[in-house]
Amino acid sequence: MLGDAQRIGALGSAPLAEIITHAAAFADALPQSTTSCIDLGSGAGVPGLVIAVIRPEMQLMLVDRRAKRTDALLRAVRVLGVSDRVRVLCADVEEVITQPEHLHGYDAACARGFGPPQQTLAWASALVRSGGSIVVSEPPPGSPDRWANINLGLFGVSSPERLGPVAMFHVEH
Repeated sequence: MLGDAQRIGALGSAPLAEIITHAAAFADALPQSTTSCIDLGSGAGVPGLVIAVIRPEMQLMLVDRRAKRTDALLRAVRVLGVSDRVRVLCADVEEVITQPEHLHGYDAACARGFGPPQQTLAWASALVRSGGSIVVSEPPPGSPDRWANINLGLFGVSSPERLGPVAMFHVEH
């Protein structure tokens, strides 16, 4: 499925093994107590589909604003046999955060290449309950700290903990 996504340009050109390994870092970073997670800007399903396979105890919501992508995600969810615990939503995350059923409705949020750091934290923290986690992709080690000039307190999150290729924030609002 990910190979098909690559062929149509919905997923980067990195080797699939690297993409899956990177996505697995999200699953590993999520605390074991996490029972629900929302994947912001799911695209081809990375990291959401990989998390679904690695963490079968977890309920996932995959969100993307492009109908072509969510149609492909729905097919992938069926093929993987995870439709009992993985939902797909075609919507803009900016709209999702205004819906009461989603506001602070998840234990965790994940974002891989979703948007500017401040926007990612703002929207993710609106979707995660207090005590939950936000896991985002990080640039390669040695890159400038993109969180240094952001007032994390505005978003109700802790300083990030770097866990390999991802950073995890604890939601404290």
